[in-house]
Amino acid sequence: MTTSKSTNYYGAGLPYMDEWDYSGKLIVIEGADCSGRSTQTALLKQWLEVNGHAVMDTGIKRSDLVSGVIDKAKQGNVLGKTTLSLLYATDFADQLENKIIPALRAGFIVLADRYIFTLMVRDAVRGADPLWLHELFGFALVPDMTFYLKVPPEVLLHRHFQKRGYLEYWESGMDLSLSTDMIESFHRYQNMCQQEFDDLTEEYNFIMLDGTQNINEIQSNLQEHVGKLLKNRKGA
Repeated sequence: MTTSKSTNYYGAGLPYMDEWDYSGKLIVIEGADCSGRSTQTALLKQWLEVNGHAVMDTGIKRSDLVSGVIDKAKQGNVLGKTTLSLLYATDFADQLENKIIPALRAGFIVLADRYIFTLMVRDAVRGADPLWLHELFGFALVPDMTFYLKVPPEVLLHRHFQKRGYLEYWESGMDLSLSTDMIESFHRYQNMCQQEFDDLTEEYNFIMLDGTQNINEIQSNLQEHVGKLLKNRKGA
């Protein structure tokens, strides 16, 4: 996926919005469920606010417009993959227009607990055409920095049971008929997702972090990278 001439977007951008410059920063933390994203996002937000920065956090399926619709549509476990993709894309577009862009214009640091990349990974594993995905998410802003917390499937499996006590249908890839056994399906599905994330890491220059490290070690790495980004902003 190449960026547009304005360099703000991965593609054509939002056609009804003029080109603009913003003083805020968009920082993304990606990874599978139970990879530690939400914990690290919360800690990073706290650190930034203590250091005097205005911060807004966001993530997928937080749109006031369609987040509830997505939850209801997934309950029957029969939702079509294209419909699911478009619902999540709508969720993201609504947040981009009404939350992320206004915050960046106001000079906020926006922390995204997952971004379009999670959606692209899930869709690619389910057979979506890469070119179609690039076009679908061409309206997305290019983040200033993207981190990927990489955690092996076997560790994710342990964390899922430790945190929830069960495996979730969609996060186990049961809709793909990989196995009739949910644990086996989860392992295969997460391996497929990890491969897609590895490919995106190379394509989009993610900063890959070992998600099995101690929470404080991961946070220290995040703060070091983000601190350099903000220092460069002040020096610009």
